Amino acid sequence: MTDVIGHTSVTRIAPQPTLATEPFWHSGADGRLRVARCRTCGKRMHPPLPICARCRGRDIEMSEVSGKAVVAGFTVNEQPWLPGFPPPYVVAIVALDEDPDVRLTTNMVGCDPASVHVGMRVQVVFERAEDVWLPLFEPDPDAAGEPGPVPQPRDVGVALRPMARTEKYEDKVAITGVGQSRVGRRLMIDPVSLTVDACLEAVADAGLELSDIDGLSTYPGPQLEGGFSEGGLSGVEEALRIHPTWVNGGSEIPGQLGSVMTAMLAVAAGLCKHVLCYRTVWQASHSHMQRTGRWRPPQGRASGMAEFRLPFGASSAANWIACQASYYMHHYGVDRDVLGWIAVTARDGAVRNPEAVYREPMTIEDYYAARMVSSPFGLFDCDVPVDGSVACIVSAADTVADRPKPAVLVEACGTQIMERLSWDQDTLTHLPQSLGPSKHLWSRTALRPDDVDVALLYDGFSFNALSWLEGLGFCGYGEATDFVDGGRGIALGGRLPLNPHGGQLSAGRLHGYGFLREAVLQLRGEATGRQVENARVAAVSAGGGVPSGAMLLRSA
Repeated sequence: MTDVIGHTSVTRIAPQPTLATEPFWHSGADGRLRVARCRTCGKRMHPPLPICARCRGRDIEMSEVSGKAVVAGFTVNEQPWLPGFPPPYVVAIVALDEDPDVRLTTNMVGCDPASVHVGMRVQVVFERAEDVWLPLFEPDPDAAGEPGPVPQPRDVGVALRPMARTEKYEDKVAITGVGQSRVGRRLMIDPVSLTVDACLEAVADAGLELSDIDGLSTYPGPQLEGGFSEGGLSGVEEALRIHPTWVNGGSEIPGQLGSVMTAMLAVAAGLCKHVLCYRTVWQASHSHMQRTGRWRPPQGRASGMAEFRLPFGASSAANWIACQASYYMHHYGVDRDVLGWIAVTARDGAVRNPEAVYREPMTIEDYYAARMVSSPFGLFDCDVPVDGSVACIVSAADTVADRPKPAVLVEACGTQIMERLSWDQDTLTHLPQSLGPSKHLWSRTALRPDDVDVALLYDGFSFNALSWLEGLGFCGYGEATDFVDGGRGIALGGRLPLNPHGGQLSAGRLHGYGFLREAVLQLRGEATGRQVENARVAAVSAGGGVPSGAMLLRSA
């Protein structure tokens, strides 16, 4: 139990230390903060790593630091995510005084949440949770209200690699079919059944038979927990009996669309001719089953991705990405208006889309009137959990003449990792992993941002779409407010229509694949009621924080 915001006690989920992280979690037993440090060059790092990224030294120690830090980003969480951890509470990213590139995700304690701000000087206090010590932070009484230096953005583009060869795998493939199941809230339909619906529609859309399909690819693989997938390849192959010559299913690929990109590589390499790619979610039904006791989550400590976040109540991506949004607003001096107009414009698109989940018109006043979830994110900054499945067919380019509908060609894919695979250790100005793949995309094509007619950009949160807008170069860093222009710049008929189907913010969280399907419909001229005039080139993105990716598609 601990006092998180001055009056509320919480019960924390303790982290599960690994062989690498155990010294960090135990180091606070004497009230002193320690982080990993390279003995060779002195570079500090967090979490502990077996090799120094600067000098490649292998002699790593746990070294004491002052415990003084500066708030680099924060969010006041208003949403109850975890039993025994009631809101409101502050999740913060703090940068250590000794090295602002070394940061901890933590809770602010001993102060009013409304007083927390970027640049606030803080100091560590420890709380014991079972056999580990959690570093929390409180205002530094010696700071006298003076702000501290916050981390500055770095140029991720210096890591850009040149093309390995002039021949492009993208030129050897095309998207020949798309399909979508019924989409809705709490459909209570078996996710494999939803997947089969989408797959059969995609195969038919491409003018193929199941017997023509010789590859299967999905994301994220066999992860049923959280309603996050249909369960991977096994259930779908068992249902369809395709007997593929090549399969792929996993999460450590370039985002949700990485499953489509790997399919492109397989086709370009000659392993198969037609790959059926699919993505299924049933998070709305899963949440309902949890609330009604029909699905019991596993109990235990926080491990894996959750080890450094869940003990501090940062259980949702809303908490992690809100910290970046707060830094962005501080660094560029903007407010929530730009996020609001992204959300309102998405709803405008959903009104024109009969498949969208939320179709009631929304105003900017409605946006501001909605409850806060995790500042600066309100309800309408967050996408809508749904049940549904989307599928597409990646075919060899030399087969497209036989297809009944125009093929969508692949101009370029952006996949390179240029930022740390971390929610708190590197990029703070934008959604992590939105900048590197964007730069990589443009290095593989002669087209430029001005050539794009429609943008289908991942909007798990409104700030995600903003990050991709700037990352892909449709406007400069910090310039999204002017580019969005009160919604006019991204509306249907604007300079760059953004997510004309409503995006995940209003059409529903199909976790990346919905953007790909909409791009195909737009480029084929089939987006009835929301068609972008003369759409020839579409930018598509998905993911962030973990490996992500972007595509540039064009009509034949």
